[in-house]
Amino acid sequence: MTRALSDIRPVPRRGLSRDEAAIYIGISPGKFEDMVDDGRMPQPRWIDNRKVWDVRELDLSFDALPRHGPAAAADWQAAV
Repeated sequence: MTRALSDIRPVPRRGLSRDEAAIYIGISPGKFEDMVDDGRMPQPRWIDNRKVWDVRELDLSFDALPRHGPAAAADWQAAV
């Protein structure tokens, strides 16, 4: 029995399904949909009839999310 190379060593992917994108940023698929709808997460790309989220765009959107706590306040004050 021969195993496929992708079974042995997973191939990194740039495009993720909705559920995979939600897992990638650490939230539920429902919350991910809410964030796509309100613009905090990117809109999907289309491959035929399939929605696919770009990992690079997810990273940029995640980086743009606000921070909370004393360090965030210090960062904001330093920027002013």
